[in-house]
Amino acid sequence: MADDKQELKVNQQQGGSPERSQATATGQSGTRGTTGEDTRSMLPRVDVLEDAGGITLLADMPGVPKEQLDLKVDGDTLLIEGTVSAPAPQQMEAVYVEVRVPRFRRAFTLSRELDPGRIEASLKDGVLKLHIPKQEHARPRRIEVSVS
Repeated sequence: MADDKQELKVNQQQGGSPERSQATATGQSGTRGTTGEDTRSMLPRVDVLEDAGGITLLADMPGVPKEQLDLKVDGDTLLIEGTVSAPAPQQMEAVYVEVRVPRFRRAFTLSRELDPGRIEASLKDGVLKLHIPKQEHARPRRIEVSVS
């Protein structure tokens, strides 16, 4: 399946190589690696907000602690990955589990007008907030007009 792209300032991509990627109605995608390990992951829901200063991404990452969150920028690609940490108490095992895939993964292609070197990130109550400022040349500015 080819990568899905959404035309915004941030283009969304699904992970995995196009010929081996799978997506289902449950919002899961992934591939099976060459060694047989399962690399399936869930696509976190993301809100993309834009203002004059840049773009803010709000990603739902419930159950992912800061230590299990991985943010990377490679070229013009922003990759968000996280592993859900839901430890069961000792002497107990899960009888029913709704989260079968304990990983989140989402990739975005960043516009050239954004400055990936100044990304700010915070995690609170399971929501990852990323602010990606615009480059100075891409910000709107007011031009003073002088009277001669």
